Amino acid sequence: MLEKRVYKKYTKEFKEESVALVIEQSYSVPEAAKSLSISDNLLMAGRRNWKNSKPVRH
Repeated sequence: MLEKRVYKKYTKEFKEESVALVIEQSYSVPEAAKSLSISDNLLMAGRRNWKNSKPVRH
């Protein structure tokens, strides 16, 4: 019988801090993901969401 998959849930603060490693501290996505024990894809999605949510300056 198949078991239901359990996904990890991360706090908003954790997500913001993990993206900040890449954006503000110039870590590469693989470096930051490895140091936080998360997948590269999760961090890339967070970075993409951050870029899409920034206010546009005219």
